[in-house]
Amino acid sequence: MPKPLLPETVSIVKASAPALAAHGAEITRSMYARLFQDDHIRALFNHSNQGEGGAQVNALAGAILAYAQNIDNLGVLAPVVERIAHKHIGYHILPEHYPFVAKALLAAIKDVLGDAATPQLLNVWGEAYWFLADILQEREAEIREELRGRSGGWNGWRDFVVASKVRESDVVTSFVLKPVDGGRVARHRPGQYLTLRFKSANGAEMKRNYSISSGPDDSFYRISVKREAQGQGGSLYLHDEAAVSTVLSITPPAGDFYLPEIPAAPVVLLSGGVGLTPMVSMLETIAAEHPDLEAHFVHGALNSATHAMDRHVRKLARAHGKIKVSSFYSEPTSNDAAGLSHDFDGFITAEWLRKHTPIDAAEFYLCGPKLFLRSLVPALAREGVSSSRVHYEFFGPSDEMIAA
Repeated sequence: MPKPLLPETVSIVKASAPALAAHGAEITRSMYARLFQDDHIRALFNHSNQGEGGAQVNALAGAILAYAQNIDNLGVLAPVVERIAHKHIGYHILPEHYPFVAKALLAAIKDVLGDAATPQLLNVWGEAYWFLADILQEREAEIREELRGRSGGWNGWRDFVVASKVRESDVVTSFVLKPVDGGRVARHRPGQYLTLRFKSANGAEMKRNYSISSGPDDSFYRISVKREAQGQGGSLYLHDEAAVSTVLSITPPAGDFYLPEIPAAPVVLLSGGVGLTPMVSMLETIAAEHPDLEAHFVHGALNSATHAMDRHVRKLARAHGKIKVSSFYSEPTSNDAAGLSHDFDGFITAEWLRKHTPIDAAEFYLCGPKLFLRSLVPALAREGVSSSRVHYEFFGPSDEMIAA
């Protein structure tokens, strides 16, 4: 643990919170502009997140503000620190990269705040940055050591080959990935993701996170990817350019969203769209390792054309015996009919969950688009489900509090 900050430093950082609230996005935008002048730092980032209405800019601004407001109560920030540490593992961020961020952040504060960014303010923010950086680096070192110690574990980038490619729906395709070196792979925690690095036909290098959609295994991972026609190219590359035998570079499984090793309560897996991918990983694990666990797999899709992996999910449920599957279609086609192609028309609601799942005892796991989470997370709270029983994963940066 790093040496505690001086009370004066804490006081000045907390006093700067209103300025950060007013100018945070400007500061982080300026910081990224400075960082990206360095090609080797620019190459570390997933640049699809730099668009999306400034999602990454807003996410970092919110994180910096939260740090300033809670610098005297860092326990509040523990989940954020854990999430950032796992992201850094995924993108292979190393200790030598931290000084670049420090320099860019302090310069950006000076740029935006002007004369208000006094030497004293910049000095204390430098201290505060390195205090948090030391906490992150310690946690990242622990995660790397744990990964190194696993059978099949590794650190950094490792080459994998696309061993098979399976179309799951009109928009989702699964990719089975095996290491080029023929060795074992680290068994992931069901719910975690991989970070892939690849180059498209035009030579552009991309890094993308994809949830693992298979249960833990020693020899392969499976990801199931939605083709995003309006996206930044990652899904288009995988769907249109990557073929069986294509080689991709991958960092080890990461992420703080996963099913516990021994679930202590009934489990409800809630997903929207391609958010089912980590849920299928959890379901495969429940089916293989927890024969007595009550589980509910509740999924929302547009219709049968977009609904992926339904037969696989129902086969697992039948074999297990204590898994209940329910599917909702919000835009059923003329060929869809509730009770045949799916179970219910419309959207998943907390009222439905109250009637059909053990809402007062279950652990809830959610993954899907932000609108899906913004609807269900607060609704579960209104039904009396404590935040400690609600776990969720989201796509892209967390630029807003989901439960707001």
